[in-house]
Amino acid sequence: MHPPILLKKSCEGIRIPSGESVMLEEGLEVSIVQNLGGSFTVRTDSDVFRIAPRDADALGFAAQEAPGSGLPKEGSEDKSSVDESEVWDALKTCYDPEIPVNIVDLGLIYDLKIESGERGSKVTVQMTLTAPGCGMGPTIAGDAQCKILNLPGVEYAQVDVIWDPPWDKSMITPAGREILGL
Repeated sequence: MHPPILLKKSCEGIRIPSGESVMLEEGLEVSIVQNLGGSFTVRTDSDVFRIAPRDADALGFAAQEAPGSGLPKEGSEDKSSVDESEVWDALKTCYDPEIPVNIVDLGLIYDLKIESGERGSKVTVQMTLTAPGCGMGPTIAGDAQCKILNLPGVEYAQVDVIWDPPWDKSMITPAGREILGL
């Protein structure tokens, strides 16, 4: 865990595990407990919050730009489709804010489909969460969707949270088990 720091500006925090959006005020003392995939999990004296990459400067880090439209960046290779391995790699940069393992290695991704279109690929993902009552589902799914949309050649991305089959620890990959010490 990092030493406590004072927020350098007010920013949005997503309360874990409820998923409630809260304004965290400048000067609030927080400790960073996880910094993975560009987002931060911080602890105050009473709660735990997720802070998005766009607000990294509140913690003293360089803020990251919001994900792009999914269209190729100016000067980049013009792509009208995306390779499946690129999508899996993007999903591996998404983390449950309470668990230091990406959503792929946690076994949360149940299905991935890519359809080629005239203007780019359409990507649909079905995923689950470790617990049905987790309020962070929309945040984690939204993070995954944004990271997929940021890939060159992706025109559309949809990430749906489903509950069947129910997730259990047997779905964690060997890499995830190693990180968790299982």
